Amino acid sequence: MEATSHQGAEAGRAEAPARPVCFITLGCAKNEADTAAMERRAVAAGYRLEDDPERADAIVVNTCSFIQSATEESIEAVLDAAGLPRVAAGGTRLVVAGCMPARYGDELAAELPEAAAFVPCSREDDIVAVLDGLFGVERAVGEPLAGEGAAARPAGAFGYVKISDGCDRWCSYCAIPLIRGRYRSFPFEQVRADVARLVDAGVREVDLIAQDTGRWGADFDEPRDLAWLVDALACEFPDTWLRVMYLQPEGVTDELLAVMGRHANVCSYLDIPLQHVCEPVLRAMNRRGSRASFEALVGRIRAALPDVTLRTTLIAGFPGEDDEQFEELLDFVAEGLFDYVGVFAYSREEGTAAFDLPGQVDEDEKAERAQRLRDAADAASAPLIAARVGRVAEVLVEGAEEDGQLFGRAQCQAPDVDGVTYLDAGEPGQVVAARIVDTLLYEMEGEVLES
Repeated sequence: MEATSHQGAEAGRAEAPARPVCFITLGCAKNEADTAAMERRAVAAGYRLEDDPERADAIVVNTCSFIQSATEESIEAVLDAAGLPRVAAGGTRLVVAGCMPARYGDELAAELPEAAAFVPCSREDDIVAVLDGLFGVERAVGEPLAGEGAAARPAGAFGYVKISDGCDRWCSYCAIPLIRGRYRSFPFEQVRADVARLVDAGVREVDLIAQDTGRWGADFDEPRDLAWLVDALACEFPDTWLRVMYLQPEGVTDELLAVMGRHANVCSYLDIPLQHVCEPVLRAMNRRGSRASFEALVGRIRAALPDVTLRTTLIAGFPGEDDEQFEELLDFVAEGLFDYVGVFAYSREEGTAAFDLPGQVDEDEKAERAQRLRDAADAASAPLIAARVGRVAEVLVEGAEEDGQLFGRAQCQAPDVDGVTYLDAGEPGQVVAARIVDTLLYEMEGEVLES
């Protein structure tokens, strides 16, 4: 329905029309959280969410530019949107948001004249002002938005809450500091309100995310830490699963492990990106650690949390990585210390310190090493997951596939990356006890126990 803006004489302001806006998200969970925040602001301002871009008056593409392949995927999505008839004719405004505008700035604007506006990460809070500007909507300065903070979409079984943004680590391969800026923790009150909003909407699992979750609170005038945050949230929301993602090795403190051990609603799960285990490669990455220190870390974690599930990510083909160093990485993966291993081939990113390092590995060689590492990870993970057969696990029911097959996730499975558990009973949003009866690599099959 086409609505026009009008001047509200009595209120002294113009109300935003119920124009349909379609948000398209590329990239990681952090971008999903950013899109959700933009959607909430847009809906509170009177805009209407539309899932079909061909029926929208504005399309906002929230882009990812972490690595080259992500940038290429984002550009393709923007060009696809630009090619829609209403966009080409000028009836639908195209907005490019997120990492690409933050990273490439004016250069991007020159390359994408089809876009009506560019909104870098630092300006995503201004999405309403951007949309208003495109549609000629006038809004009083400081005017509150009706329903601001409420969920814009029906809640799913899980949701993401960002606890910080930016990064100060300057790993030599990573463009995040160029895109997101310096590390800044979000205040506890903001984090708590974001969690409460999801819980009130019916979400049963909240995943705490950031570029570096372990540093939360260290930059406050009165420093706090992640252990304090998780403990406070777990106490206030005892019926909600909490999961910590993207925790650098230095962030795994004894205090955090103790908090996780005290609260059944804190998933006994840690995602700890190591990237490599060979010291010379780690130093070239501007990262700390070694194979021995990482093995000791895993031992310390498992001593505190015997049933913990561990995930890591590794990079294959970093500049200067020789055959012996890569074999050491393969050997580490074969130890089976981690239940899940994500693997990336090194991506040479302009503006990063590693871009000009000597010993750049051939693209075909990087791809081959990455595949060998994935194969090794599969071989090491399969028996760990198969060992869950016979155990009883709590499973959060998420929904059903097209054929009606129910599925959900146990606490040992993070959303989108660790597979699912297929079930024979349950309702979406319900947590059921299920005996694991079979596995197929990363997927599990469970029989729901009678309550």
